[in-house]
Amino acid sequence: MLAVVLVIAMANSSEAVLAETTRQTEQKSTPGKVHSQHAGHKHHNMILDSSGMVMNSNHEKLPQDCARISRDYEITVYAGIEFATDYPGTVFGMSEHEYLVEPCSRITITFTNKDEVRHQWMIHGLPRYLYPGGMFHLEATGGHTRTGTFIVPSDDKTYLVHCDMAQHMEKGMKAQLKVGRGSGDLWSIPGISSGFKQDSYLPKKSWLYLLLSSMAGIVLATLFMSRKGNP
Repeated sequence: MLAVVLVIAMANSSEAVLAETTRQTEQKSTPGKVHSQHAGHKHHNMILDSSGMVMNSNHEKLPQDCARISRDYEITVYAGIEFATDYPGTVFGMSEHEYLVEPCSRITITFTNKDEVRHQWMIHGLPRYLYPGGMFHLEATGGHTRTGTFIVPSDDKTYLVHCDMAQHMEKGMKAQLKVGRGSGDLWSIPGISSGFKQDSYLPKKSWLYLLLSSMAGIVLATLFMSRKGNP
């Protein structure tokens, strides 16, 4: 009986290994293929290969409030630690942190990663009927370049652009795209706006420590002067 169970288990294991090997072989044989279920984004228009990813690229479909393309923009963005040197407290950066475009314009982004780690150029808040999840997304692996296109609606709005890799946005990879007059500046854009919460290198309740230190200094000075006056 035990021998029969072992034979069945070995057969099932062999079938599982064969199925996994077949799946991996099929994936390797189709580089650049649209991976519709990568990272759970099964409804996104995604192109993925060894150099990175392009998600929700749109060259032709107009937003509902646009009758035509008003203008074409071609923007080249570089990402890497070298672009953080001008902004204390940051680790990563982009060559540009603000992009100004006209309403109903078509924007082509060429995103080059000059680091060894992955970086992303992701914009949020686009119309969900055109861009699943409301986003357009480029990702480039170390030393590679990815290019994609999207079309913005007609309203004056400021869109968030950032890298979605863990801690990359918090460490400086954050920008904004202003359509028309925009809707104000987003917080903590390097070189554009101040932080929502400024970094502080002083301990909590530092004002209390300063007050107590000042009072102690006054008391000590008074005692010293009084003793000096009464030898």
